[in-house]
Parts: sequence; C-alpha cells; structure tokens
Amino acid sequence: MSKNENTENMERMEIHPIAHIHTDFPAKFGIPRQSGLVEELEGLIVMEPACRSPEAFRGIEGFSHLWLIWQFSENVREGWSPTVRPPRLGGNVRMGVFATRSPFRPNSLGLSCVKLLGLEQDDKLGPLLRVAGADLMDGTPIFDIKPYTPLADCRPEARGGFTEINTDYLLNVEIPEPWLSRIPEEKREALRGVLAQDPRPSYQRDSSRIYGMTFAGLEVRFRVEGKCLTVCEIQIG
Repeated sequence: MSKNENTENMERMEIHPIAHIHTDFPAKFGIPRQSGLVEELEGLIVMEPACRSPEAFRGIEGFSHLWLIWQFSENVREGWSPTVRPPRLGGNVRMGVFATRSPFRPNSLGLSCVKLLGLEQDDKLGPLLRVAGADLMDGTPIFDIKPYTPLADCRPEARGGFTEINTDYLLNVEIPEPWLSRIPEEKREALRGVLAQDPRPSYQRDSSRIYGMTFAGLEVRFRVEGKCLTVCEIQIG
C-alpha cells in the first residue's frame, strides 16, 4: 500500500449507529430547532446489540447531561451548499453553513445536549437511557454518546452570534376544550412547549392557514395569529 493510499484510508472512517432513539415525533415537522428548548420532551435510547454491555455505562449516572452525536437521517443528500437560511432569521438571510446548525451539511451529523433522566435495564434490550430535551425524530440513529462536563463544556462568556438577534419568538398557546381533554396529561406540557416554539416554517406567516403536525400519536391542527397559537383540532391516532 502506498503512502497516499494509507493516508486516504486514515482520513476515511466508516461509522455505524450504536443506538436509536424513540421520541414522540414520527415526522420532522414540529421538532424543536435545538435541544433543551422543551425539557418536557422525553426520549428513550435503545442500544444496538453490540453496545449493550452494562460495563459500557459504568459511571454514566454521575452525569446530569449527555452529548448525542447522531445523523440527520431524513436530510442525507449527495451535495451541499456553503450557505443556508437559518429559520431564526426569517428564512430570508443566508449564513455560512458552518455558522449554523442546519441539517444540510457536508456530513449529515447532528449534535444535541440532553438531560439524563435515568439508566434502566431491560431483560431483552439491555441498558436503556431515558433522556429529556431531545430534538430528534423517532428512530434517529445515534453514533456516539459522551458525558457533558461543565468544567470543559460550559462557557458563560460565549457569544451567540446571529442567534442573539431575535430571542422574542415564543408564542402564547391556547388549547380550548374539548381538544385539551384528548391530550394525555403527561404529554400536555411537552406539547405546549413544542407549539410555543412556533413549529411553522420560517417563510410561512399566513394567519388564515391551518397547520398540522403529529405528536405522541395525536394529529394536532393549529393556526397562528400574531403571537397567539390556537389549537383548532386534535385527532387521536
């Protein structure tokens, strides 16, 4: 093997999922744009058979948060663009892809910080990680899990770039009866949090339009006028 071939092999790495996460989002629409924005959202990480040794999780419960490295499995494309339109800038301003967390990247990898709620043991599935605040679709493949360490990962003096320009985007959410009664109590705050984040595409601001999303087995329809989001209908299943 030549030096060039050896270097090329070293620079190319084949990676495989070590786990998949299960969440209340069967589709992309409605998923918060960042992790941690809706802490009430829970997910369950199921390890692949090769990674189910309990020894691999020794000490993990001493950490309150974890980093997940995962794949934008619904956004895998052949090519990529050096600029993208961040939703928080209204979808009309282009920024460099490396200055954003857009899913449309040279390598379709995502990074999320989630809260560790607990480590469980299942007779068939082995160790399970229950987490909160995840911004992942149901079934998303996870490539690695690392502990969040405040000493190294927390930077209070950090600047947020263009993400600090518009922070007043939260909506007031109204869920009239009888729609509220159709939502399981343990899912109500999570759904409110998701809707408050304004799940609409950034380029759609039609107050007469009715939007729909699937969450926790519910078909949720809503409209937005000004800063108020009103749920119009909820169907089960």
